[in-house]
Amino acid sequence: MAKEFKITSLRLADLEKELNYLKTTREREIAAMIAEARSYGDLSENSEYDAAKNEQAKLYGRIAEIEDILSHAVIIEDENEATGRVGLGCTVIVEDANGNRLSYRITGSQEANPMEGKLSDDSPFGRACVGKSAGESFTVNAPNGAYTMKVIEVTREG
Repeated sequence: MAKEFKITSLRLADLEKELNYLKTTREREIAAMIAEARSYGDLSENSEYDAAKNEQAKLYGRIAEIEDILSHAVIIEDENEATGRVGLGCTVIVEDANGNRLSYRITGSQEANPMEGKLSDDSPFGRACVGKSAGESFTVNAPNGAYTMKVIEVTREG
């Protein structure tokens, strides 16, 4: 069974836009680079040609990756919106044992970026907090040890 990629409709639109750019504009740019490099003569010692072909390989790799994501994409629905429970696409404010409050957005694995506060529902934190509502505590079984957090607020952005 193929892997499903959980993404928001916004991320879906971004991927479709990127795919269109790569298949049109970027592909033409790389074709022009290859043509120019060929004009320099002997391809066996032509670093510009090698670089352009490497760029082309990266381009086709990224196109294949996006097409795979799009063909196996599952759009995140707001299934927990009415209940006020943590789910995909929501922002959760949690409190740790020291009283520090942190805010995270729960996303699918394709959108996760911990540096931006976007955590995957497949991460230890995501698995532990999904389904919880404000006032509930949960334990995260992280690689560096277990810790307990409390849900303070669950919100959804439109």
